[in-house]
Amino acid sequence: MSKGQKAYEERRAAKAGVSLDKWLNMREREKREEAAEAAKALQAAKAEAAPAKPAGFFKRLLERAQKPL
Repeated sequence: MSKGQKAYEERRAAKAGVSLDKWLNMREREKREEAAEAAKALQAAKAEAAPAKPAGFFKRLLERAQKPL
């Protein structure tokens, strides 16, 4: 972390009323939680987008039997 970044983070930590170490730990934890939420959302989107399972052999056979010739 550069001097400028460290000074900026120190000011933000002071504004929040916590030490710099605690502030950096809080920020890191928030980033991990956001990444986990994004991964869950991606998993849910993939599950919804998955194609439906095709009908089984006997079900297709019965559907064909119901259709007129």
